Amino acid sequence: MDFLRKLFGGGNDGSGAKAKDRLRIVLIHDRTDISPELLDSLREEIVSVLSKYMEIDNDKIEIDLDRDEKAVALVANIPVLRIKRGNVDYDKV
Repeated sequence: MDFLRKLFGGGNDGSGAKAKDRLRIVLIHDRTDISPELLDSLREEIVSVLSKYMEIDNDKIEIDLDRDEKAVALVANIPVLRIKRGNVDYDKV
């Protein structure tokens, strides 16, 4: 039964989500001529900078490039768990 669950997406290993992210990166590359490596680097740098100022949910980050006839837009959905303000954690005061 566990074999069937894993085969049809019932497993909890997160491999389906990882595959979906990889496919999204490949599709973005095809649409924008940006290499997957460059997009990964961009994502890592954005997450690094934002992490200095806020705690973010790394498992739910979505970064995408949308293209229309004239431009390409970077679209990011980055869930913020809390804002870091100096040494004070305002969520716990």
